[in-house]
Amino acid sequence: MSVQPAGIHHVTAIAGDPQANADFYLNALGMRLVKRTVNFDSPDTYHLYYGDRAGNPGTIMTFFPWPGAPKGRLGAGQATVTSFSVPEGSIGWWQRHLAALGVEATRPTERLTEDVLSLRDPDGLVLELVAGPDHHDTDPWDGGAVPVEHAIRGIRSVTLTEHDHERTADMLAGRLGFTLAGEEKGRLRFRTAGAADGVGTLLDVVAAPKAPRGHVAAGTVHHVAYRAPDQEAQSAWRSALLEDGVDVTEIRDRSYFTSIYFREPGGVLLEIATDGPGFDYDEPLLELGRRLKLPPWLEPNRAQIGKSLPAVTFGEEG
Repeated sequence: MSVQPAGIHHVTAIAGDPQANADFYLNALGMRLVKRTVNFDSPDTYHLYYGDRAGNPGTIMTFFPWPGAPKGRLGAGQATVTSFSVPEGSIGWWQRHLAALGVEATRPTERLTEDVLSLRDPDGLVLELVAGPDHHDTDPWDGGAVPVEHAIRGIRSVTLTEHDHERTADMLAGRLGFTLAGEEKGRLRFRTAGAADGVGTLLDVVAAPKAPRGHVAAGTVHHVAYRAPDQEAQSAWRSALLEDGVDVTEIRDRSYFTSIYFREPGGVLLEIATDGPGFDYDEPLLELGRRLKLPPWLEPNRAQIGKSLPAVTFGEEG
């Protein structure tokens, strides 16, 4: 059985101050806090999930915010840019909105005919807003700071920066079923197999043979997760990767999905996550993100965990 993810499930990055992180993604970007939980492997740290109304796969940006965390360094072997899809014609509105909040944003030179706005979050994480005629099958959040007609529809793509982009390209096309969709000025654009133009279907690989090696810490992406329809497919894909010589973790329970992890040849950590059971698994859709949720094995330590977490105000969205 071949490994053919349908698109991005989520992107996870590292942040510093959790309050600054929440303020930016809720107020500047207008996303919904769909889950307030902890890092299951380090429960004294939040794990915050932002997305559309229901937290649909392909819309989720997540963070491990460690107060005082050292700054990371962008470079080769990293996912260096996360691009969000916004409706066609929205870039002008976003420029005015971000300027009013004091968020610096620039329009890079035209790239592959796209209308792009580039910005950074409070930790320096590189983000893009890309406007175009993409198909959006997500449910934009209409309860936040951004009008629904301009709201983020989901994660459009990520960009990997690589010393040896050919080895990464070989894995994407050979083992993971991506197809080469375009090439321009050292940038290879891949599309997930069998997908059209929906959110999360694109992946850019940029050749940077002389770039310094990146260092993952605050302001950088930790991993990029791709979608498996269910655990049966995930298990089969894990077996296929192992048979192909890829070092893959065991299946890990993340409550809202199950996950496997492995690295592509350049060193970027990739995940394959199941679509279900979803973020309404342990709280109603209308109440997503309003309370701290813990997995069953951490619930006995709720009082201790709550005391260890920094105080954060999430506003009405949370």
